[in-house]
Amino acid sequence: MEKVWLKRYPADVPAEIDPDRFASLAEMLENAVANYADQPAFINMGEVMTYRKLEERSRAFAAYLQNGLGLKKGDRVALMMPNLLQYPIALFGILRAGMVVVNVNPLYTPRELEHQLNDSGASAIVIVSNFAHTLEKIVFNTSIKHVILTRMGDQLSRPKATLVDFVVKYIKRLVPKYNLPDAISFRRAMHFGYRMQYIKPEITGKDLAFLQYTGGTTGIAKGAMLTHRNMLANLEQAKAAYVPALNVGKELVVTALPLYHVFALTVNCLLFIEIGGKNLLITNPRDVKGTVKELGRYPVTAITGVNTLFNAWLHNPEFRQLDFSKLNLSVGGGMPVQSSVAKEWEALTGKHLLEGYGLTECSPLVTGNPYNLKKYSGSIGLPVPSTDVKFIDDEGNEVDRTVGGEMWVRGPQVMKGYWNRPDATDEVLHDGWVATGDIATMDDEGFIRIIDRKKDMILVSGFNVYPNEVEEVVSAHPKVLESAAIGVPSKNSGETVKVFIVKKDPSLTEDEIKTHCRRYLTGYKVPKIIEFRDELPKSNVGKILRRELRNEEKELKTSTES
Repeated sequence: MEKVWLKRYPADVPAEIDPDRFASLAEMLENAVANYADQPAFINMGEVMTYRKLEERSRAFAAYLQNGLGLKKGDRVALMMPNLLQYPIALFGILRAGMVVVNVNPLYTPRELEHQLNDSGASAIVIVSNFAHTLEKIVFNTSIKHVILTRMGDQLSRPKATLVDFVVKYIKRLVPKYNLPDAISFRRAMHFGYRMQYIKPEITGKDLAFLQYTGGTTGIAKGAMLTHRNMLANLEQAKAAYVPALNVGKELVVTALPLYHVFALTVNCLLFIEIGGKNLLITNPRDVKGTVKELGRYPVTAITGVNTLFNAWLHNPEFRQLDFSKLNLSVGGGMPVQSSVAKEWEALTGKHLLEGYGLTECSPLVTGNPYNLKKYSGSIGLPVPSTDVKFIDDEGNEVDRTVGGEMWVRGPQVMKGYWNRPDATDEVLHDGWVATGDIATMDDEGFIRIIDRKKDMILVSGFNVYPNEVEEVVSAHPKVLESAAIGVPSKNSGETVKVFIVKKDPSLTEDEIKTHCRRYLTGYKVPKIIEFRDELPKSNVGKILRRELRNEEKELKTSTES
């Protein structure tokens, strides 16, 4: 297929990238440290960590994993924390030791956490104390042998650390009681690590760097195997697409999205380290007032986020008073950016909100709008350099891009496969092409638009929710006969979860269902809308037809609007 989109990129964006520029992410970090040693790398709660300090601390952590815990190259280590200075230290410590990072959402319920730890076979976990009570409930059912426990303030200066930890634990009461008697503190691990020898392993691009968990139409969370080369390729692709708009060595990016989310991991953490930027880590982005206060302290030059985050900021009067004169880049991903939000953002900041598209299986960036966009495109943009796309119909035939079909993607950022799931891998990988599950078209200028979703996945504020998982929990309630979950449009979160239920017991109420779901599902997965029915639409073999339910919702919305 002719790469029509290459004509739409500015001349300084290369058509191809070199995914082998560095042998590993560890080498990439070492190169950045050599170039930017005494410049700030991360800022959190007013505390600054330079590239030199990041190198020293991550090396000490790597040494502790190797010598203190006796872990080997290829072992999986889970990370379960919000955006704190401890995150990049542990992240690069794990990678520099040749081990594999397993990112875990801190808001997971015990059930969700147990599945991910067992599936990944993680032998160690680094977890912030706020969520230790969740781990306590299931740790003995997993392969975890070592627990490294950190507090919010562990990497802050002593007076500030004491104050932060006191407020978090005793004033805000954000640390529920827990009992993990064999855990070692992060501070103590670092203390030992500094006194141990770091043994630099041989790491190649083919080695696994991350098991990044995502779901599928089955609803079972699977670990996408992302190699060092996958991540480095996507870093170079993001660099090619966005860096011409940036000043290398001088940028400050707002990292409000959690680093355990692959979008922030690649576009914020890895990209801005490679170019000598500063990451302003926002620990609790839901605290809009506190976030805006923090943004006011720094000359922000780049911002990434999801639609809900941008929308919340735009509706904050203090945010609208901030100085955006130094802003060079605004990127929205994780979920569709609404045109009203994009246009309001441009009116306020003077910069286009560049919508991108990606998926965990692609490390994640697949497309993005060019940095020199002259007007709002309303699309997910153009394929990033070294990325091919094609469009496939239901019979598996390639179709004209303007007609559209399921978008397939090929490039060096495409995952190795799903961890220990060859059948699931074969379902989505086809001779190097990954089937995205999204129905899309490409116009004559190369801009891509998503027009439908082949998968049943629900996208809530940039997070994937899989209907089978919701249905499994709902159907476990003794008063439920059967259920079906779909996504319905939401002004605030893009989509929200709606569940249709056939009762087994007529006394069942909405509140009972929501209370039950909150015990087993992370908050954004809990159904916000519940509809009881006498029966659900089914195929002639008895399969519940979610697509019919979605179509009913669309028709209802259309008739209501008209």
